[in-house]
Amino acid sequence: MLFYTALIGLLPLLVAATPAQQPLKHTYLEYLSGSDQPRHPAPGYKQSSRPAAYGYEDPANAEFYSNAQVGKTPSWPPYNVEEAYYGLKTFGHTKPVRCMTVDNSTLYDIAILGAPFDTATSWRPGARFGPGGIRNGAQRLGGANRLLGNNAFLDYEIVDCGDSKMTYYSNDLALATLETDYRSLINRPIATAFEADKSSLALDGKHHPRVVMLGGDHTIVLPALRALNEVYGPVSVIHFDSHCDSRHPDKGTLTHGDYFYFAWKEGLMSETNIHAGIRSNCDMPSDIETNFSTVLADEIEDIGWQGVVSRIKARVGDSPVYLTIDIDTLDPAFAPATGTPEIGGWTTREMIKILHGLKDLKIVGADVVEVAPAYDDQAETTQIAAAGMVFELISMMTLTPVVKG
Repeated sequence: MLFYTALIGLLPLLVAATPAQQPLKHTYLEYLSGSDQPRHPAPGYKQSSRPAAYGYEDPANAEFYSNAQVGKTPSWPPYNVEEAYYGLKTFGHTKPVRCMTVDNSTLYDIAILGAPFDTATSWRPGARFGPGGIRNGAQRLGGANRLLGNNAFLDYEIVDCGDSKMTYYSNDLALATLETDYRSLINRPIATAFEADKSSLALDGKHHPRVVMLGGDHTIVLPALRALNEVYGPVSVIHFDSHCDSRHPDKGTLTHGDYFYFAWKEGLMSETNIHAGIRSNCDMPSDIETNFSTVLADEIEDIGWQGVVSRIKARVGDSPVYLTIDIDTLDPAFAPATGTPEIGGWTTREMIKILHGLKDLKIVGADVVEVAPAYDDQAETTQIAAAGMVFELISMMTLTPVVKG
Protein backbone atom coordinates (compact mmCIF):
# COMPACT_ATOMS: atom_id res chain seq x y z
CA MET A 1 0.00 0.00 0.00
CA LEU A 2 2.83 2.34 0.90
CA PHE A 3 4.49 1.52 -2.47
CA TYR A 4 1.42 2.61 -4.49
CA THR A 5 1.05 5.77 -2.39
CA ALA A 6 4.67 6.73 -3.10
CA LEU A 7 4.25 5.98 -6.82
CA ILE A 8 1.20 8.25 -7.05
CA GLY A 9 3.17 11.00 -5.36
CA LEU A 10 5.95 10.73 -7.97
CA LEU A 11 3.63 10.99 -11.01
CA PRO A 12 3.54 14.84 -11.09
CA LEU A 13 7.34 14.90 -11.05
CA LEU A 14 7.56 12.35 -13.92
CA VAL A 15 5.11 14.33 -16.05
CA ALA A 16 7.02 17.57 -15.47
CA ALA A 17 10.28 15.89 -16.53
CA THR A 18 8.79 14.56 -19.82
CA PRO A 19 9.81 16.73 -22.81
CA ALA A 20 7.00 18.50 -24.63
CA GLN A 21 5.58 16.47 -27.51
CA GLN A 22 6.48 17.81 -30.92
CA PRO A 23 3.50 19.10 -32.93
CA LEU A 24 2.22 16.72 -35.58
CA LYS A 25 3.26 17.47 -39.14
CA HIS A 26 0.47 17.87 -41.65
CA THR A 27 2.10 16.17 -44.64
CA TYR A 28 4.89 13.73 -45.26
CA LEU A 29 6.92 16.44 -47.01
CA GLU A 30 6.56 18.68 -43.97
CA TYR A 31 7.74 15.82 -41.81
CA LEU A 32 10.85 15.44 -43.95
CA SER A 33 11.53 19.18 -43.99
CA GLY A 34 11.21 19.50 -40.22
CA SER A 35 8.81 22.45 -40.57
CA ASP A 36 6.39 23.00 -37.73
CA GLN A 37 4.14 25.14 -39.89
CA PRO A 38 1.25 23.49 -41.71
CA ARG A 39 0.99 24.19 -45.41
CA HIS A 40 -2.27 25.98 -45.95
CA PRO A 41 -3.91 26.33 -49.39
CA ALA A 42 -2.44 29.09 -51.51
CA PRO A 43 -4.22 32.49 -51.55
CA GLY A 44 -7.18 32.46 -53.88
CA TYR A 45 -7.75 28.71 -53.57
CA LYS A 46 -11.40 27.74 -53.93
CA GLN A 47 -12.90 24.43 -53.03
CA SER A 48 -14.38 22.49 -55.95
CA SER A 49 -18.07 23.15 -56.43
CA ARG A 50 -18.54 19.78 -58.13
CA PRO A 51 -21.56 18.08 -56.57
CA ALA A 52 -21.14 14.78 -54.81
CA ALA A 53 -22.00 11.74 -56.91
CA TYR A 54 -23.26 8.35 -55.89
CA GLY A 55 -21.61 5.15 -57.12
CA TYR A 56 -19.34 4.88 -60.12
CA GLU A 57 -19.04 8.22 -61.92
CA ASP A 58 -19.70 6.89 -65.39
CA PRO A 59 -21.85 9.22 -67.55
CA ALA A 60 -23.75 6.42 -69.24
CA ASN A 61 -24.68 4.74 -65.98
CA ALA A 62 -25.41 8.06 -64.25
CA GLU A 63 -27.91 8.85 -66.98
CA PHE A 64 -29.41 5.38 -66.73
CA TYR A 65 -30.06 5.61 -63.00
CA SER A 66 -31.15 9.24 -63.03
CA ASN A 67 -33.76 8.47 -65.68
CA ALA A 68 -34.88 5.35 -63.84
CA GLN A 69 -35.11 3.24 -66.98
CA VAL A 70 -36.67 0.28 -65.28
CA GLY A 71 -36.28 -3.05 -67.05
CA LYS A 72 -33.27 -2.01 -69.14
CA THR A 73 -29.72 -3.19 -68.56
CA PRO A 74 -27.04 -0.52 -68.14
CA SER A 75 -23.60 -0.79 -69.78
CA TRP A 76 -22.16 -2.48 -66.74
CA PRO A 77 -19.52 -3.38 -65.67
CA PRO A 78 -17.37 -0.67 -67.23
CA TYR A 79 -14.49 -2.67 -68.68
CA ASN A 80 -11.15 -1.09 -69.63
CA VAL A 81 -10.87 0.74 -66.31
CA GLU A 82 -8.43 -0.43 -63.67
CA GLU A 83 -10.93 0.24 -60.88
CA ALA A 84 -13.23 -2.56 -62.06
CA TYR A 85 -12.76 -5.23 -59.37
CA TYR A 86 -15.76 -7.22 -60.53
CA GLY A 87 -17.08 -9.01 -63.57
CA LEU A 88 -15.10 -11.62 -65.49
CA LYS A 89 -11.40 -11.81 -64.66
CA THR A 90 -9.85 -10.61 -67.90
CA PHE A 91 -6.38 -9.18 -68.38
CA GLY A 92 -6.35 -5.63 -67.03
CA HIS A 93 -10.17 -5.64 -67.15
CA THR A 94 -10.20 -5.59 -70.92
CA LYS A 95 -13.45 -6.45 -72.63
CA PRO A 96 -14.16 -10.21 -72.64
CA VAL A 97 -14.90 -11.47 -76.15
CA ARG A 98 -15.61 -15.03 -77.32
CA CYS A 99 -13.43 -14.47 -80.35
CA MET A 100 -13.52 -17.98 -81.76
CA THR A 101 -17.28 -18.55 -81.41
CA VAL A 102 -20.31 -16.28 -81.09
CA ASP A 103 -18.34 -13.01 -81.01
CA ASN A 104 -16.19 -13.76 -84.05
CA SER A 105 -17.43 -10.63 -85.84
CA THR A 106 -16.15 -8.29 -83.08
CA LEU A 107 -13.39 -5.96 -84.27
CA TYR A 108 -10.27 -5.27 -82.22
CA ASP A 109 -6.70 -4.05 -82.56
CA ILE A 110 -4.98 -6.38 -80.13
CA ALA A 111 -6.34 -9.69 -78.87
CA ILE A 112 -5.10 -11.31 -75.69
CA LEU A 113 -5.11 -15.09 -76.00
CA GLY A 114 -4.30 -17.65 -73.32
CA ALA A 115 -2.44 -20.81 -74.30
CA PRO A 116 -2.90 -23.31 -71.44
CA PHE A 117 -0.28 -25.84 -72.51
CA ASP A 118 2.65 -27.45 -70.66
CA THR A 119 2.95 -31.01 -71.90
CA ALA A 120 6.14 -30.27 -73.85
CA THR A 121 8.13 -29.17 -70.81
CA SER A 122 11.45 -30.76 -69.87
CA TRP A 123 11.45 -30.13 -66.12
CA ARG A 124 8.67 -28.82 -63.85
CA PRO A 125 5.15 -28.72 -65.38
CA GLY A 126 2.39 -26.28 -64.40
CA ALA A 127 2.54 -23.57 -67.06
CA ARG A 128 -0.88 -24.65 -68.34
CA PHE A 129 -2.19 -22.54 -65.46
CA GLY A 130 -0.07 -19.58 -66.54
CA PRO A 131 -2.80 -17.69 -68.46
CA GLY A 132 -5.03 -17.61 -65.39
CA GLY A 133 -2.12 -16.64 -63.19
CA ILE A 134 -1.11 -13.76 -65.44
CA ARG A 135 -4.68 -12.48 -65.57
CA ASN A 136 -4.80 -12.71 -61.80
CA GLY A 137 -1.63 -10.65 -61.59
CA ALA A 138 -3.11 -8.01 -63.88
CA GLN A 139 -6.08 -6.97 -61.76
CA ARG A 140 -4.46 -3.65 -60.85
CA LEU A 141 -3.28 -2.97 -64.40
CA GLY A 142 -4.86 -1.12 -67.28
CA GLY A 143 -5.08 2.47 -68.33
CA ALA A 144 -2.15 4.77 -69.02
CA ASN A 145 1.48 3.73 -69.14
CA ARG A 146 3.08 6.68 -67.42
CA LEU A 147 6.62 5.75 -68.48
CA LEU A 148 5.75 5.46 -72.17
CA GLY A 149 3.21 8.29 -72.12
CA ASN A 150 0.32 6.49 -73.79
CA ASN A 151 -2.91 4.72 -72.88
CA ALA A 152 -3.30 1.73 -75.15
CA PHE A 153 -6.47 0.62 -73.39
CA LEU A 154 -8.19 3.94 -74.08
CA ASP A 155 -6.84 4.69 -77.55
CA TYR A 156 -7.31 1.25 -79.10
CA GLU A 157 -9.66 -1.70 -78.99
CA ILE A 158 -8.02 -4.37 -76.85
CA VAL A 159 -9.97 -7.50 -75.97
CA ASP A 160 -9.39 -10.68 -73.99
CA CYS A 161 -10.37 -13.72 -76.03
CA GLY A 162 -9.97 -16.14 -73.15
CA ASP A 163 -7.96 -19.33 -73.70
CA SER A 164 -7.46 -21.47 -76.76
CA LYS A 165 -9.17 -24.85 -76.37
CA MET A 166 -5.94 -26.84 -76.16
CA THR A 167 -6.36 -30.47 -75.14
CA TYR A 168 -3.89 -31.99 -72.69
CA TYR A 169 -4.21 -35.47 -74.24
CA SER A 170 -2.38 -34.76 -77.51
CA ASN A 171 0.40 -32.25 -78.09
CA ASP A 172 -0.11 -32.32 -81.85
CA LEU A 173 -3.84 -31.63 -81.57
CA ALA A 174 -3.34 -28.94 -78.91
CA LEU A 175 -0.76 -27.03 -80.96
CA ALA A 176 -2.85 -27.40 -84.12
CA THR A 177 -5.83 -25.91 -82.27
CA LEU A 178 -3.75 -22.95 -81.13
CA GLU A 179 -2.46 -22.40 -84.65
CA THR A 180 -6.01 -22.38 -86.02
CA ASP A 181 -7.15 -19.91 -83.36
CA TYR A 182 -4.16 -17.64 -83.90
CA ARG A 183 -4.65 -17.67 -87.66
CA SER A 184 -8.30 -16.76 -87.20
CA LEU A 185 -7.49 -13.85 -84.88
CA ILE A 186 -4.95 -12.15 -87.16
CA ASN A 187 -6.95 -12.57 -90.36
CA ARG A 188 -9.82 -10.23 -89.52
CA PRO A 189 -10.42 -6.54 -90.17
CA ILE A 190 -8.77 -4.22 -87.69
CA ALA A 191 -10.82 -1.92 -85.46
CA THR A 192 -8.54 1.14 -85.68
CA ALA A 193 -6.86 2.42 -88.84
CA PHE A 194 -3.14 2.48 -87.96
CA GLU A 195 -1.81 5.18 -90.29
CA ALA A 196 -4.24 4.10 -92.99
CA ASP A 197 -2.36 6.17 -95.59
CA LYS A 198 0.65 3.83 -95.28
CA SER A 199 0.94 0.27 -96.50
CA SER A 200 1.20 -2.48 -93.94
CA LEU A 201 4.21 -4.80 -93.84
CA ALA A 202 1.76 -7.65 -94.36
CA LEU A 203 2.10 -9.48 -97.67
CA ASP A 204 -1.39 -8.35 -98.68
CA GLY A 205 -0.66 -4.70 -97.76
CA LYS A 206 -3.57 -4.65 -95.30
CA HIS A 207 -3.55 -3.81 -91.60
CA HIS A 208 -4.10 -6.87 -89.42
CA PRO A 209 -4.95 -7.23 -85.72
CA ARG A 210 -2.18 -8.45 -83.45
CA VAL A 211 -2.14 -11.07 -80.71
CA VAL A 212 -0.42 -11.16 -77.32
CA MET A 213 -0.34 -14.68 -75.90
CA LEU A 214 -0.27 -15.71 -72.25
CA GLY A 215 1.57 -18.98 -71.76
CA GLY A 216 1.84 -21.82 -71.39
CA ASP A 217 5.19 -23.43 -72.11
CA HIS A 218 7.40 -21.91 -74.79
CA THR A 219 6.40 -24.43 -77.46
CA ILE A 220 3.36 -22.24 -78.19
CA VAL A 221 5.60 -19.90 -80.20
CA LEU A 222 5.78 -22.38 -83.09
CA PRO A 223 2.02 -22.29 -83.92
CA ALA A 224 2.13 -18.49 -83.71
CA LEU A 225 5.06 -18.27 -86.13
CA ARG A 226 3.32 -20.64 -88.54
CA ALA A 227 0.20 -18.46 -88.61
CA LEU A 228 2.17 -15.20 -88.84
CA ASN A 229 4.24 -16.54 -91.74
CA GLU A 230 1.14 -16.61 -93.92
CA VAL A 231 0.54 -12.90 -93.23
CA TYR A 232 4.06 -11.42 -93.04
CA GLY A 233 6.43 -14.08 -94.34
CA PRO A 234 9.54 -14.87 -92.27
CA VAL A 235 9.85 -12.60 -89.21
CA SER A 236 12.76 -11.64 -86.99
CA VAL A 237 12.51 -13.16 -83.53
CA ILE A 238 13.58 -11.37 -80.36
CA HIS A 239 13.82 -14.11 -77.78
CA PHE A 240 14.14 -13.16 -74.09
CA ASP A 241 15.07 -16.29 -72.17
CA SER A 242 17.69 -17.91 -69.97
CA HIS A 243 17.85 -20.84 -72.45
CA CYS A 244 18.39 -20.85 -76.21
CA ASP A 245 15.46 -23.16 -77.12
CA SER A 246 17.13 -23.92 -80.46
CA ARG A 247 18.69 -27.30 -79.75
CA HIS A 248 18.58 -30.08 -82.31
CA PRO A 249 15.47 -32.17 -81.55
CA ASP A 250 16.03 -35.61 -80.06
CA LYS A 251 14.44 -38.16 -82.39
CA GLY A 252 12.23 -35.45 -83.88
CA THR A 253 10.32 -34.78 -80.64
CA LEU A 254 8.96 -31.23 -80.37
CA THR A 255 9.53 -29.67 -76.93
CA HIS A 256 9.89 -26.24 -75.37
CA GLY A 257 13.65 -26.54 -75.89
CA ASP A 258 13.78 -27.10 -79.65
CA TYR A 259 10.77 -25.36 -81.26
CA PHE A 260 13.05 -22.71 -82.82
CA TYR A 261 14.89 -25.45 -84.70
CA PHE A 262 11.57 -26.57 -86.21
CA ALA A 263 10.64 -22.97 -87.00
CA TRP A 264 13.95 -22.41 -88.76
CA LYS A 265 13.63 -25.59 -90.81
CA GLU A 266 10.11 -24.53 -91.84
CA GLY A 267 11.37 -21.12 -93.04
CA LEU A 268 9.31 -19.17 -90.49
CA MET A 269 12.17 -16.97 -89.20
CA SER A 270 14.41 -14.47 -90.92
CA GLU A 271 18.19 -14.54 -90.68
CA THR A 272 18.26 -11.73 -88.09
CA ASN A 273 17.14 -13.35 -84.84
CA ILE A 274 18.52 -12.69 -81.36
CA HIS A 275 18.47 -14.18 -77.88
CA ALA A 276 18.73 -11.93 -74.82
CA GLY A 277 19.22 -12.88 -71.19
CA ILE A 278 20.89 -16.24 -71.90
CA ARG A 279 22.82 -17.85 -69.03
CA SER A 280 22.34 -21.57 -69.57
CA ASN A 281 24.26 -23.97 -71.83
CA CYS A 282 23.10 -24.05 -75.45
CA ASP A 283 23.42 -26.45 -78.37
CA MET A 284 25.88 -24.15 -80.13
CA PRO A 285 25.99 -25.83 -83.59
CA SER A 286 22.18 -25.84 -83.74
CA ASP A 287 21.95 -22.28 -82.45
CA ILE A 288 24.39 -21.04 -85.09
CA GLU A 289 22.44 -22.90 -87.77
CA THR A 290 19.22 -21.11 -86.79
CA ASN A 291 20.91 -17.70 -87.20
CA PHE A 292 20.57 -16.46 -83.64
CA SER A 293 22.83 -13.80 -82.23
CA THR A 294 23.07 -13.69 -78.43
CA VAL A 295 23.20 -11.20 -75.57
CA LEU A 296 24.26 -13.04 -72.43
CA ALA A 297 22.60 -12.10 -69.16
CA ASP A 298 25.81 -10.99 -67.47
CA GLU A 299 26.76 -8.68 -70.34
CA ILE A 300 24.36 -6.13 -68.93
CA GLU A 301 26.98 -5.46 -66.24
CA ASP A 302 29.36 -4.21 -68.94
CA ILE A 303 27.12 -2.64 -71.60
CA GLY A 304 24.10 -1.63 -69.52
CA TRP A 305 20.49 -1.83 -70.64
CA GLN A 306 21.26 0.70 -73.39
CA GLY A 307 23.87 -1.64 -74.83
CA VAL A 308 21.39 -4.53 -74.81
CA VAL A 309 18.86 -2.39 -76.68
CA SER A 310 21.45 -1.29 -79.23
CA ARG A 311 22.49 -4.88 -79.94
CA ILE A 312 18.89 -6.01 -80.41
CA LYS A 313 17.89 -3.11 -82.68
CA ALA A 314 21.02 -3.44 -84.79
CA ARG A 315 20.21 -7.11 -85.29
CA VAL A 316 16.53 -6.96 -86.29
CA GLY A 317 16.53 -3.62 -88.11
CA ASP A 318 13.24 -2.54 -89.69
CA SER A 319 11.81 -6.00 -90.25
CA PRO A 320 8.57 -7.34 -88.73
CA VAL A 321 9.36 -8.71 -85.27
CA TYR A 322 7.96 -11.43 -83.06
CA LEU A 323 8.90 -10.71 -79.42
CA THR A 324 8.72 -13.55 -76.92
CA ILE A 325 9.51 -13.38 -73.20
CA ASP A 326 10.19 -16.44 -71.10
CA ILE A 327 9.58 -15.32 -67.53
CA ASP A 328 12.81 -17.08 -66.53
CA THR A 329 14.68 -14.22 -68.20
CA LEU A 330 14.14 -12.59 -64.83
CA ASP A 331 16.17 -13.75 -61.86
CA PRO A 332 14.32 -16.24 -59.62
CA ALA A 333 14.30 -13.53 -56.95
CA PHE A 334 11.79 -11.69 -59.15
CA ALA A 335 10.09 -14.67 -60.82
CA PRO A 336 10.47 -17.97 -58.95
CA ALA A 337 7.37 -19.63 -60.41
CA THR A 338 8.68 -21.17 -63.61
CA GLY A 339 9.59 -24.63 -64.79
CA THR A 340 13.34 -24.17 -65.35
CA PRO A 341 14.63 -21.29 -63.20
CA GLU A 342 18.23 -20.11 -63.61
CA ILE A 343 20.07 -17.83 -61.21
CA GLY A 344 21.85 -14.69 -62.40
CA GLY A 345 18.96 -13.17 -64.33
CA TRP A 346 17.81 -9.61 -64.90
CA THR A 347 15.69 -7.50 -62.59
CA THR A 348 12.18 -6.38 -63.49
CA ARG A 349 13.40 -2.80 -63.73
CA GLU A 350 16.15 -3.74 -66.18
CA MET A 351 13.65 -5.70 -68.24
CA ILE A 352 11.23 -2.78 -68.44
CA LYS A 353 14.00 -0.41 -69.51
CA ILE A 354 15.07 -2.79 -72.26
CA LEU A 355 11.51 -3.23 -73.50
CA HIS A 356 10.92 0.52 -73.59
CA GLY A 357 14.07 0.86 -75.65
CA LEU A 358 12.43 -1.38 -78.27
CA LYS A 359 9.15 0.56 -78.44
CA ASP A 360 9.74 1.74 -82.03
CA LEU A 361 10.13 -1.77 -83.43
CA LYS A 362 7.38 -3.19 -85.63
CA ILE A 363 6.09 -5.97 -83.43
CA VAL A 364 3.61 -8.26 -85.20
CA GLY A 365 3.04 -10.52 -82.22
CA ALA A 366 4.27 -11.15 -78.69
CA ASP A 367 3.93 -13.39 -75.67
CA VAL A 368 4.93 -13.97 -72.05
CA VAL A 369 5.34 -17.66 -71.27
CA GLU A 370 6.48 -20.33 -68.80
CA VAL A 371 4.57 -18.93 -65.80
CA ALA A 372 3.75 -21.82 -63.45
CA PRO A 373 1.69 -20.37 -60.58
CA ALA A 374 2.01 -23.47 -58.39
CA TYR A 375 5.62 -22.55 -57.61
CA ASP A 376 4.88 -18.90 -56.80
CA ASP A 377 5.11 -17.35 -53.37
CA GLN A 378 2.15 -16.11 -51.35
CA ALA A 379 2.56 -12.61 -52.77
CA GLU A 380 2.14 -13.96 -56.35
CA THR A 381 5.40 -12.25 -57.32
CA THR A 382 5.88 -14.07 -60.62
CA GLN A 383 2.32 -13.60 -61.81
CA ILE A 384 2.47 -9.87 -61.07
CA ALA A 385 5.82 -9.58 -62.88
CA ALA A 386 4.50 -11.46 -65.91
CA ALA A 387 1.37 -9.32 -66.04
CA GLY A 388 3.55 -6.23 -65.94
CA MET A 389 5.55 -7.49 -68.92
CA VAL A 390 2.34 -8.05 -70.90
CA PHE A 391 1.15 -4.55 -70.01
CA GLU A 392 4.42 -3.09 -71.33
CA LEU A 393 4.18 -5.12 -74.54
CA ILE A 394 0.65 -3.94 -75.27
CA SER A 395 1.62 -0.32 -74.61
CA MET A 396 4.63 -0.66 -76.93
CA MET A 397 2.73 -2.32 -79.75
CA THR A 398 0.15 0.43 -79.95
CA LEU A 399 2.88 3.06 -80.22
CA THR A 400 4.31 1.66 -83.45
CA PRO A 401 2.11 0.43 -86.31
CA VAL A 402 3.38 -2.35 -88.57
CA VAL A 403 3.78 -0.19 -91.71
CA LYS A 404 6.38 0.28 -94.40
CA GLY A 405 8.86 3.11 -94.12
